[in-house]
Amino acid sequence: MSPKPVRARPPGKAAARPAIAKALIAKKPGSAQKPAKRPAKSAAKATHAGLPAITGRRTSDRIASVGRKTKETSIAVTVNLDGSGQYDVSTGIGFLDHMLEQLSRHSLIDITCRASGDLHIDYHHTTEDTGIAIGEAVTRALGDRGGIMRWGAAYVPMDETLTRVTLDASNRPYLIWRVKFPRPKVGEMDTELFKEWFQAFAQAAGLTLHVENLYGENSHHIVESCFKGLARALRDAVEIDPRKAGAVPSTKGVLGGSL
Repeated sequence: MSPKPVRARPPGKAAARPAIAKALIAKKPGSAQKPAKRPAKSAAKATHAGLPAITGRRTSDRIASVGRKTKETSIAVTVNLDGSGQYDVSTGIGFLDHMLEQLSRHSLIDITCRASGDLHIDYHHTTEDTGIAIGEAVTRALGDRGGIMRWGAAYVPMDETLTRVTLDASNRPYLIWRVKFPRPKVGEMDTELFKEWFQAFAQAAGLTLHVENLYGENSHHIVESCFKGLARALRDAVEIDPRKAGAVPSTKGVLGGSL
């Protein structure tokens, strides 16, 4: 008798069978299986209850973005220290938008700021948290602060008003605020909130900041001269000094903390 013909197996089946067998063995009760990896928790979920979720990154040289989210506000900010004074600002508070636009235009720092907050309560949380977020973006963009001029000062007149602003980008935050307003409000905004913004900004940006209104009568002029003075002083302080060759402007070799 002639031998029975042997059927040729389609290519790949022989190789597939061991793989199928391994899969079946892995599924048997009692067989050890590696647990599936859980997705990483988001920054917001990983945050302890009651504390803000702050995320940020330095996207390139002297450009940084920050996101800050709490139960009271949600804020996204991007700054470019080497910009041309371009701005895109929306906080829900018209007068605050106007001041942040002045800060951008006169410091030549590009600022994008999107904020939403509990304005149905008052303007306090949105004002303060906007200062924190912009300040945090500035300090991230500065990095180790190597090569910067570090100090800045400006006198800004505005009609009957004159304001002096001086600052040290030392990464040692401190605010001196010698500003009094003749009226409790500018538009719908409480004038006491401007100190809250400057305090939050100085703290987050790591600035020793002195703001003094030398004289003035109009509350709008007084606060606007404060923001413009900050802008001009900040422009000088964060400017790169070509003679420093990137060195940190301190004999300690570092800026920050208690040093």
